[in-house]
Amino acid sequence: MTENIRINNPNVKYTDTHIEAQYCYHTTAVRRDGDTLTVTPSVSELEFHTERRVPRLGVMLVGWGGNNGTTVTAAVLANRLGLTWRTKTGEQKANYYGSLFQSSTVCLGPGPDGKEVNIPFRDLLPMVHPNDIVFDGWDISSMDLGSAMERAEVLDWSLQEKLRPHMSNLRPRASIYIPEFIAANQAGRADNVLKGTMAEQVKQIRADIQDFRHSSGVDKVIVLWTANTERFCDLTAGVNDTAKNLLAAIQSGGEVSPSTLFAVASILEGCAYINGSPQNTFVPGAIELAVERNVFIAGDDFKSGQTKIKSVLVDFLISAGIKPTSIVSYNHLGNNDGMNLSAPQQFRSKEISKSNVVDDMVNSNPILYRKGEKPDHCVVIKYVPYVGDSKRAMDEYTSEIMMGGTNTIAMHNTCEDSLLASPIILDLVLLTELCQRVCVRPQGSETFQSFHSVLAILSFMCKAPLVPPGAPLVNAYFRQRACIENIMRACLGLPPQNHMHLEHKLQRGFLPRHDNRIYDNVPTKMVLNTSYHASQQNGVCAHVVKEATIG
Repeated sequence: MTENIRINNPNVKYTDTHIEAQYCYHTTAVRRDGDTLTVTPSVSELEFHTERRVPRLGVMLVGWGGNNGTTVTAAVLANRLGLTWRTKTGEQKANYYGSLFQSSTVCLGPGPDGKEVNIPFRDLLPMVHPNDIVFDGWDISSMDLGSAMERAEVLDWSLQEKLRPHMSNLRPRASIYIPEFIAANQAGRADNVLKGTMAEQVKQIRADIQDFRHSSGVDKVIVLWTANTERFCDLTAGVNDTAKNLLAAIQSGGEVSPSTLFAVASILEGCAYINGSPQNTFVPGAIELAVERNVFIAGDDFKSGQTKIKSVLVDFLISAGIKPTSIVSYNHLGNNDGMNLSAPQQFRSKEISKSNVVDDMVNSNPILYRKGEKPDHCVVIKYVPYVGDSKRAMDEYTSEIMMGGTNTIAMHNTCEDSLLASPIILDLVLLTELCQRVCVRPQGSETFQSFHSVLAILSFMCKAPLVPPGAPLVNAYFRQRACIENIMRACLGLPPQNHMHLEHKLQRGFLPRHDNRIYDNVPTKMVLNTSYHASQQNGVCAHVVKEATIG
């Protein structure tokens, strides 16, 4: 059920078209003079405008016929139709578990009874509901999505039977296929590929986007790459270093990866483009083109299983003053992603994206790590066809603790790969669409501005986040989540969620009650606390143990 939220603040105004919020952004600047650090706080006044009208959203997936593409499409259909199905453990009902916006909550604050009021994340601001997304896309395999769903072996058979009449009518458009960028073992699937020069193929992708926009009646289109991992593309001066050179290279047939060709086509069509694989799709020329056209791009590589846990666990260890010295991560999987990653060049792309996830956390603690020091970090991925989409991940974290001691954490994680990635796909496109409706005006500026074309707010969902030049790279899980929550709160003129709860930590309260009475008001019969142990009453500490009457 959708919660209706109304901000009771003179600095927040609701018009027919926008939520307009005045917001004070508090930051600090730090200067070092020898051994002295001078910290200067500052406040910037900003005005946020968020469009209230939620558009009809179209999503085009590159790799629509793959495990992720079929699973996310099937999941949305199952939820839209309200499907239930029988398994050996009982009846299952369609849901969006694993989605940040659909299945997690945020705290608005305490209610009249002192209990925290939590609402679905999606209800903070007007957002597209996944059930309303219209899908289309491309794939190098011509298989219809009903058959591709069966090939993927992700969903229960009884659910597939209910979905097949809907999925079989969906067929991917022909895609770009350049064999040297993906593993040779993918050649057998490539029966649905575009012909012609590189420039002609980009022109066809643009035509496909236009056709989908017009035929489906959607208001906007977002394109997302969920196809095979490619090898890294060489960064070459005169080829992909600038937007002009990249467009020229496409015209002349230079080295440009399929994922970059899709990115260029999307940008030229004014469509946000998200890269869900680890390769370097966003060469400098592609980023420059997106900035020139004021189009959002984001990536890289879905953060779904092992790496998501790593971004939590390493953050916990280092924040607790424990020093991870060795991180060994092993995976084996049997889906087509694993088959493609069995080729060395494609594995190298994945290895890079999975290995850099701890860097910002290590760099944040010079007490534990000297300059340039890092934990030993090894990532292994093996292809084992039998396990299919049920990826196994085994990790060992070895850390130094007090007085030369050692702490080792070992874990085994069975990840249903596509069922973890699919809700992330939804979160990526939903947050991207929301950001397209938000603009900000700093005090003193005459014009509003959007977010930077490199949409770093999506870092929470990505293994190797793409950020604007000069921006800090954050992989720590809870810092990334707090970024999304607090930016959405800013759109409502609400302060960041800081979890201080000072009103419960001082001897006397200081906040007004909801009925405008003050916490400090006391009855004629006073209650004195004769113990420092607080009892719990509805989640609020009440220092009431023994009574003593004053007078």
